[in-house]
Amino acid sequence: MKAIANNIRLQFNESGIPEIILTIPFNKAETVNSVHELKSIVSSGKTLDVEIKQRRNKRSLDANAYLWVLCQKIAEVIKSTKEEVYRKAIREVGQFEILAVREDATESFIRVWNSRGLGWYAEEMDSKIPGCKKIIAYYGSSVYDTKQMSVLIDYIVSECKELGIETMTPEELESLKEQWGK
Repeated sequence: MKAIANNIRLQFNESGIPEIILTIPFNKAETVNSVHELKSIVSSGKTLDVEIKQRRNKRSLDANAYLWVLCQKIAEVIKSTKEEVYRKAIREVGQFEILAVREDATESFIRVWNSRGLGWYAEEMDSKIPGCKKIIAYYGSSVYDTKQMSVLIDYIVSECKELGIETMTPEELESLKEQWGK
């Protein structure tokens, strides 16, 4: 069962054991069936894996498709590829981590990181730590949340405007971004 909780509270049972109570908006039939299934698993002596984390809106496929259309338009004007335009945008405004990696593991780390996808890019930098290199590791947009993807699209749109490439109106862009959470 996967659900979205909109409230959480802590209470203690009669034995003093803490219990976390989540409010999950379901219709009555769904709730009864789901809880019945979960109770049956627990009563058979098995346990449940439960993960609670902040919900992030996922980007819409329309926003992703629009990003690629704009990358293609830029590529045509600058005589490049849409992939290179995308990679440049990731390096300019994308999400990244700076990591210390043992010098002898640097090449392997970069190869594995870069193999994760088109936007996954890592590059080596000097480090003050003896025997280590700094790696700046960029994440591909496939793992971006709504805010991160919005920054990437805004960057691509501004590149288009500088090149005289027509884009959606600001209102259309906002509408596209609002659809991410739906």
